Amino acid sequence: MSFATIHSRAAIGIQAPLIKVEINIANGLPLLAIVGLPETTVKESKDRVRSAIQNSHFDFPDKRITINLAPADLPKQGSRFDLPIAMGILHASQQIQCQQLGQYEFIGELGLNGKIRAVTGILPVIIQAKANNKTVIIPQENAEEAALIQYDKLFCADNLLQVSAFFNQQQALTQPPLLASSTITNTSCVSEVQGQYQAKRALEIAAAGKHSLLMIGSPGTGKTMLASRLASLLPLMSEQEALETAAIHSISKQPFNIQQWKVRPFRNPHHTASGIALVGGGSSPQPGEIYLAHNGVMFLDELPEFDRKVLEVLREPLESGKIMISRAKMQVEYPANFQLITAMNPCPCGYLGESRCHCSPAQIQRYRQKISGPLLDRIDIHIEVPHLPVQQITDQNKGETSEQIQQRIMAARILQQQRQNTTNNQLSNQQILNYCVLSPSDQQLLLHIVERFKMSMRAYHRILKVARTIADLSSSERIQTAHITEAIQYRTLDKFTLNS
Repeated sequence: MSFATIHSRAAIGIQAPLIKVEINIANGLPLLAIVGLPETTVKESKDRVRSAIQNSHFDFPDKRITINLAPADLPKQGSRFDLPIAMGILHASQQIQCQQLGQYEFIGELGLNGKIRAVTGILPVIIQAKANNKTVIIPQENAEEAALIQYDKLFCADNLLQVSAFFNQQQALTQPPLLASSTITNTSCVSEVQGQYQAKRALEIAAAGKHSLLMIGSPGTGKTMLASRLASLLPLMSEQEALETAAIHSISKQPFNIQQWKVRPFRNPHHTASGIALVGGGSSPQPGEIYLAHNGVMFLDELPEFDRKVLEVLREPLESGKIMISRAKMQVEYPANFQLITAMNPCPCGYLGESRCHCSPAQIQRYRQKISGPLLDRIDIHIEVPHLPVQQITDQNKGETSEQIQQRIMAARILQQQRQNTTNNQLSNQQILNYCVLSPSDQQLLLHIVERFKMSMRAYHRILKVARTIADLSSSERIQTAHITEAIQYRTLDKFTLNS
């Protein structure tokens, strides 16, 4: 009887828990059995592994082979366990004799000819292996993606023969190439939007403090153009944020541009998207749009056209920055720290207040009630995007560029990191008391507005957070009267327009 233990890693959300692949070869009728809660794709690996071993000129044992994927209570899925299973069989049958296999981790799908194919979720595997100081062998096809993580114990292989030759000290394995430096350029600029200076100002404040934003205006006023240019105002992600985002794309099978890996993601789901499409789901929970927008922006155009139940799923991640998906088999927590930007028309036809609008009051009320009060209360800034006057349409002065505005935003973000180590939208109640101090007259003004418009305590706190961001853009240590009054007007728009 022969026994071997090989290490690999599963994929549970963005985590990659360690899996011990135990192989036992015993006398008896030829049989290969896989236990340890494997799903269909894992069970199919026995046929791929058998053919890969034979076509790589090794002997497949004609004995009773039992493969256990431990821990047994953790669901295993995908073809990532093909390579560790094959290595375990070769080691247990003494065709590979290496006593250091316990220091290695293997991951990869095997073709019938022994070729090692790429798998999804390779970055979480490398991150976990690096944290545990383990040497990891991955498919050559994943090398470009793996280059995002510089790790001297990371090796790539193209086929099973290369791996066996490496452990028999006959051939060295290659390492992922160094990531080539690239110049990141913005293809869009805020200056391309004619006029709408107040909306641009609101966009700048939202970008500086990572605040959520609602734009209300008729069709063609520039709401979508403004939202799509927010990415050009945001600072690039830090290396840690970029690795988190890259790991998310690694497990989600989404296209990922290695050369633009520090650019914040921008997701724009269609209004026909379901709740599962936004938050993720399935029998084996998969990430949704909220998860893919982590560290970036999610733009919801035509907000009232979304199903109300779909919009309600945004409430929890907007507050906590994460989303928990519970299913019968498992429970997965995904990070969802995104910036929400929304846009809507003032009425069903979009031309409220104009002669061509024939919407009845009942129609307008039904249209606006598609957005619940609790969701609207969680959006920090509400801004109207009106039709442009003729003078602004023909004005040749395009205003500031995205690069100019971005400099102020980055300066404000630096102030926030130095002061509270987070952006203003994530200030805790205690931090609001410490850093959002108002003069007695300004405090009285804000309390009067809150009382007059029957605002919630959440709205009160969000006004203070926005005022703190406006003060940071002005490099002001304290919140001044001009800052708090500007912040107030970004919260009273819905009272005048939506409920008028």
